[in-house]
Amino acid sequence: MEDVTKFIEKTLGYKTWSERKKIDALLEYDCNLYANLGSDSTKTERSLAKKTSRALYRAIKSINKQEGEKFLWHMDSD
Repeated sequence: MEDVTKFIEKTLGYKTWSERKKIDALLEYDCNLYANLGSDSTKTERSLAKKTSRALYRAIKSINKQEGEKFLWHMDSD
C-alpha cells in the first residue's frame, strides 16, 4: 500500500500534467492491479486490490469530484 501512496502523491504532484492525464495514469494503475489478479488469487490479495482501488478513486476525487464520486459509488454498489 505504501507504493500506491507514493505513486498517488507523485502523480498528483505533476504540475505540467493535465487533470485528464493524471486521472488516466491513476486508472491505468488500477487496471494493471486487476489484470494481475487471477482465479488463483487469495482473498487477501483481492481485498488488497479493492483497498488500493479505493485509494486511487479518492485521489481521482481530489482532481475531479464528480468523476471520483462515481467511481466510489460503483465500487460500493457491488
